[in-house]
Amino acid sequence: MKAIRARETYERAGVYYVRTEAMVYGFGVSLQGEFDGDTPDSDYILVTDDNGAPLSTCRVHFVPEEGYAKIERVATVSFARGIGAGRLAIEAAEEWIREKGYKKIIITSRDEAVGFYEKLGYTADYTKDVRTLFPSPKKNDASKENEESRPKFVIVYVEKNL
Repeated sequence: MKAIRARETYERAGVYYVRTEAMVYGFGVSLQGEFDGDTPDSDYILVTDDNGAPLSTCRVHFVPEEGYAKIERVATVSFARGIGAGRLAIEAAEEWIREKGYKKIIITSRDEAVGFYEKLGYTADYTKDVRTLFPSPKKNDASKENEESRPKFVIVYVEKNL
């Protein structure tokens, strides 16, 4: 496996494939909801197998005005869970964040994944209201309907100081 900073169109296609398979099909998140926060300038890590097939991804959001970086939209295709692809994505994101000089990383995680992040040195804080700290982008009426039909996750704030 290898981790790359996805810049080329085909690499971004891999990012979108992983997120669609893992989050839309796997967890019932709406397609619009999963991709609402993406921009043409978004920064991604993509983990591939030795043949270049996409396995895992995350988006890295640098927030210089607040002095931290946020790892977002972490996803691994179902058949690649448990083989270290997600760990490799996080480690590659952390390396990139370190290179940029950031000392703090924030992740908002599904409750079920908190143990994964704790094994990587993150600390969960269940007292922080992530919906207030990081409000979702405004949604149009159609996406509000989709959001009502998708599963509701308990989202937990986790952080790590480098």
